[in-house]
Amino acid sequence: MPGTPGYSDRVPTTTRRVTALVAACAVALLLPACRPAPDPAAAPVSPSSAPTAASPQVGTVAPGPVASSAPAGTPAPAPAPPLPSVTPTPTGTPASAPTATPTVRPVTLPAPGARFEYQLGGTDEPAADTVTVVRDATAAPTGRYDVCYVNGFQTQPGETERLLRTDPGLVLHHGGEPVRDDGWPDEVLYDLTTPDLRARVADRVGRLIDACAAAGFDAVEVDNLDSHTRSLGRIAPADTLAYVALLIERAHAVGLAFAQKNAAELTTQVRELGADLAVAEECHQWQECDVYTSAYPVVLDVEYDRASFDALCAEQSDPATRRPGLSVVLRDRDVSPRTAPGSVHAAC
Repeated sequence: MPGTPGYSDRVPTTTRRVTALVAACAVALLLPACRPAPDPAAAPVSPSSAPTAASPQVGTVAPGPVASSAPAGTPAPAPAPPLPSVTPTPTGTPASAPTATPTVRPVTLPAPGARFEYQLGGTDEPAADTVTVVRDATAAPTGRYDVCYVNGFQTQPGETERLLRTDPGLVLHHGGEPVRDDGWPDEVLYDLTTPDLRARVADRVGRLIDACAAAGFDAVEVDNLDSHTRSLGRIAPADTLAYVALLIERAHAVGLAFAQKNAAELTTQVRELGADLAVAEECHQWQECDVYTSAYPVVLDVEYDRASFDALCAEQSDPATRRPGLSVVLRDRDVSPRTAPGSVHAAC
């Protein structure tokens, strides 16, 4: 929006051998010596043959021979032949070298139905009872449950012309011209029509997702999931879903929950790909709230019309119609900070 860097100047539309031989034989009265235990390397152990309390684990020592209780004068059995020594086969990594395992924080969700704020057009100090805050990727997280806004299917206005100069192949073209969002012509659509293009765009957007995680956000909402509907038929829903799968994997790899943003018609498929929650706009206005709440445990809905907000709040206040996972706010369409003229902030 005007004067707010990072946001798209728009309200989103429908938005990871060591071998050891340990053996011992129990010598029993009048029995020959036991045979040495076989080399465990000769037959790999399957997961189902895990050690039990009666079966010593590799690296432990079995109990020594038991003293014989045979009567005096009974010839002692021949001693067991010495076991051959086994030298472990060296590997490329010294036994003392530690194994580095990257630590990824677990993906978490906010409490279902908890109050949230939608601060894309400018930041405010959240209200005392606010649990979740949605902010642009260029803003700092609040330390509560923070959701990072990323425009993942279209360019940001400030980067459109530069991308068209430096890497136009990532932009969807039709008739030799870049395909723009009719409602927001300073945004062009990414080309998601081939696996190679999807991977390249996912890497570009993935760097923003990584930055959200590094900044301390807890989740990411990726806007314009419905851009295929503005692609002049060039991008199929299947292309969109294949690309979403890459973004969900990228988010989870850095410990971020992934929020579906609008596109109610793709909810079942996106949820099956591993999305964790949903951010919806005007789900009451478009009669889509049940679509989201039936799929996700947490749904954050932004209403821009006072009448729709009031009606949805009435439903949420009635135990018979309340959707436990749904949180609702009313915002002005510029999603302005509280100090801006015409700013609207309400929640129920």
